[in-house]
Amino acid sequence: MKWTERDIPEQKGRVAVVTGANTGLGFETARALAERGATVVLAVRDVEKGKKAAARISGDVTVQELDLTSLESVRTAAADLHGTHTGIDLLINNAGVMYTPKQTTRDGFELQLGTNHLGHFAFTGLVLDLLLPVQGSRVVTVSSLAHNMRAAIRFDDLQSEESYGRVAAYGQSKLANLMFTYELQRRLGSLNTTIAVAAHPGLADTDLMRNLPAVIRVIAPVIGPLMSQKPEMGALPTLRAATDPAVRGSQYYGPDGMGQTRGHPKVVKSSAQSHDRTVQQRLWTVSEDLTGVTFPV
Repeated sequence: MKWTERDIPEQKGRVAVVTGANTGLGFETARALAERGATVVLAVRDVEKGKKAAARISGDVTVQELDLTSLESVRTAAADLHGTHTGIDLLINNAGVMYTPKQTTRDGFELQLGTNHLGHFAFTGLVLDLLLPVQGSRVVTVSSLAHNMRAAIRFDDLQSEESYGRVAAYGQSKLANLMFTYELQRRLGSLNTTIAVAAHPGLADTDLMRNLPAVIRVIAPVIGPLMSQKPEMGALPTLRAATDPAVRGSQYYGPDGMGQTRGHPKVVKSSAQSHDRTVQQRLWTVSEDLTGVTFPV
């Protein structure tokens, strides 16, 4: 049986925070949760765009400024959420950048690693105390098929200062998302209230595609419809990971079609290296050192 948006259980009384929710996969995730009754916080870098997105969603929706490229913004956003909510049921780490030219965040991190992993790592650590008391709460982090494309955690050049390749840097950040999920679940395991889960959208037609190499952008209008899927479908693995009662910690959800590029969500496997516990734990320690954020687990 194919899991669809219609299978999302009633979410009334639940609070969901979705990063990068003003467009693409994040918007579709937030919309679907709000339509099922959740109180949804759109955690976005551009507040005006967030307000326009919120106006297109039916339900209880608010906007929270969150710039994952700034640890100061991350801390401010976390403090704001503590002031407005006594608990969080769903934290969905969706925001991201892909294949960007070489750049750094405000704190000097390579942009893709800093946004996709370190920003979310810090944000999760700073709001996790709002999830831990909530039975059935979940941290869902969005990874990518790219976690297995020229991907490795390069501790000797983590910020790509010596050598930068946009594909390899993106792959590293998405591999880090999975390693973060698996190590977080290991730390949460004995608490029996909160679980950590991961998902990926396959190939979804979203704004992330704007930084694809020029030659691919030229042929994308022709091959895109054959290989990719609309954001509504791309959001389904995240939505299933967030809401299906059968989900278990450390599971990874993606499309069921050929090569996991499109289709309906199911449990899928991640790369062997994503399960390397030694690297997971080392990445966790390095991430704590870089962000200055430690977890209450």
